Amino acid sequence: MALEPGESVPDVIADNQHGDAVRPDFATPTVLYFYPKDDTPGCTTEAREFEAEAERYEEYGVSVYGVSTDGVESHREFAESEDLSFDLLADPDGNVAEAFGVELTDGHARRTTFVIANNQVVGLYEGVRPEGHAEDVLRDLGETGLLETAQSDGAR
Repeated sequence: MALEPGESVPDVIADNQHGDAVRPDFATPTVLYFYPKDDTPGCTTEAREFEAEAERYEEYGVSVYGVSTDGVESHREFAESEDLSFDLLADPDGNVAEAFGVELTDGHARRTTFVIANNQVVGLYEGVRPEGHAEDVLRDLGETGLLETAQSDGAR
């Protein structure tokens, strides 16, 4: 069962598309989205839409990470083909998915998005429809007040 809002998030480390070990800072506003597989129609739509909103997420101080059970090389090819500016985290053993309670089906993560701040889940989206999701998450972040916090913290 996926971690619910209010629950603490685990400290995780995974390699990104460049083969670098990444430990997301979940103290700051973060979107961690799990997707089934690189270079498939729904996953490509979702990645493109997060990329289209990447500048706005960055302006508000919100980090975005995509996670799937694909390996580093697959992530590298996918990120290059889609010109992605955010990290894709490789989770071939499903350890990150397991830590967040994300269900795997046939070795692929169920489409699930977590909004995290102060090392806690503040938003959970399960059974995500890729189209419009990145914009929906950004809008919801604004409604929670996290974007204003990120902006004011960044202005200090």
